[in-house]
Amino acid sequence: MEQYAREFYANRHERTVHSADTILSILLKHIPAVHSAVDIGCGVGTWLSVLRKKGVKEILGVDGSWVDLALLEIPGSSFLQADLQHSTLRLPETYDLAISLEVAEHLPETSAKAFVASLTSLSRQVLFSAAIPFQGGTGHVNEQWPEYWAELFDEKGYGVHDVIRPEIWKDSGIPFWYRQNTLLFSKRDDSKKTRQASVNETRPSTPLNLVHPDLYLARLAAGEADEVNRAETVSER
Repeated sequence: MEQYAREFYANRHERTVHSADTILSILLKHIPAVHSAVDIGCGVGTWLSVLRKKGVKEILGVDGSWVDLALLEIPGSSFLQADLQHSTLRLPETYDLAISLEVAEHLPETSAKAFVASLTSLSRQVLFSAAIPFQGGTGHVNEQWPEYWAELFDEKGYGVHDVIRPEIWKDSGIPFWYRQNTLLFSKRDDSKKTRQASVNETRPSTPLNLVHPDLYLARLAAGEADEVNRAETVSER
């Protein structure tokens, strides 16, 4: 996973705060009370910092050595450096909520099962998103459809609850990847504690695998630009 520059975090900060505040506010309506949370692939800890403002006192962020500690938005004591690519994460505690957003696509497919196993070992409630095929992005090596991840969570006894995407789909202040990919996975014997049933149970016609129009248009525009560049190159020969 490549080291992200300071500009990467600075440019995304405002939208990330809005995304975190909006999505977490929705999430907290659907799951039991959250007093502790862990974010795997936390970056500078923005999502955890928003949770702290919402009253979650015990937090832990986990990410690699590329994170600039000077930019952390959580206390340094709440950050753990770990190699997510080459090791299975084992922590001594469990949490009310585990978060991993747009991280899994950075890990090789051979690590996918172990990564899901790590997440499910940490909490009975997992807020998760990962890039879909051809979404594109820095360091993406395993872009998969949500159904792929749902099957891995299913093997661990976790059901999928599509309670976030319908609420944020049209919010242009949130990057399309969150609007397109964010799902809640809950341990099945917690189903009575989760306040809304899975969208797949209540609205079977709604697929897990969705492409947001913003991504579609961006990829279409990129393809047209490539065609123009190729045509110009040929004409110059």
